[in-house]
Amino acid sequence: MRVAAFQYDVAWRDRTANWATIERLAGSANLRRGDFVLLPELSDTGFTMDPPPQDGPEPIEAAARVARSHGIWMQVGHAARDASGNRLFNVASVVRPDGSVAGAYRKVHLFSPGSEDRHYAPGDSVTLVDVHADDGTWRVAPMICYDLRFPELFRLAALAGAEVFMVGACWPAPRKAHRRALAIARAIENQAYVVACNRIGRDPNVDHAGDSFVVAPSGEVIAEAGDAERVLVAELDRASFVKWRDGFPALRDMRRGLLGDVRVD
Repeated sequence: MRVAAFQYDVAWRDRTANWATIERLAGSANLRRGDFVLLPELSDTGFTMDPPPQDGPEPIEAAARVARSHGIWMQVGHAARDASGNRLFNVASVVRPDGSVAGAYRKVHLFSPGSEDRHYAPGDSVTLVDVHADDGTWRVAPMICYDLRFPELFRLAALAGAEVFMVGACWPAPRKAHRRALAIARAIENQAYVVACNRIGRDPNVDHAGDSFVVAPSGEVIAEAGDAERVLVAELDRASFVKWRDGFPALRDMRRGLLGDVRVD
């Protein structure tokens, strides 16, 4: 499976500008049909605590349009309300190449130092999406930013079958070393790929360093983007993934009874 992480400066609460950037990057990236595109957290507004703006493209509709145009999978970060309209969630939705929604993950761990827990409601489940690629079907788990600090969520997703973690983020520059260390750890302990996409630029509160990267199940960083706008492309190798898990069966040695449970959507 080929993945592409879009690293860009997210315009503050400007959906029109951000979708123009996403479409520009998609048009210039030499994407192949069936590629999986990962966008940053809250990719059409930035990490805002305000309700999503009413103007500009609706995120799922915009993602569906780009996905259909290029024949790609796309994970988009956006805010969404529940059916009642009373609760707002920080969401990562995965859109298929035909524009339909394959799954939506609501961020479980909210960033209380930034008051996210006062403005958004937490999710309570993990989401797994079957992504069909030339080399077979991959089980993908969308995750969001602060989730990286909570290994139990990744472990439960791995036990449910996750093979690739797609992590969109608005991670601040002062703690970028933490993000890299945590993502590598999540890959090693779950014997899974981690694709970590972060934004660049500055919002009203903090600088963002980019540093998007892809980690193999062995813990090796196989691609990285630096600190400028870039489409980071990497190939995930299913044969080497299966060989690694079979040859070093750490997941089989887990004591499942020591862990809790989580709903899988």
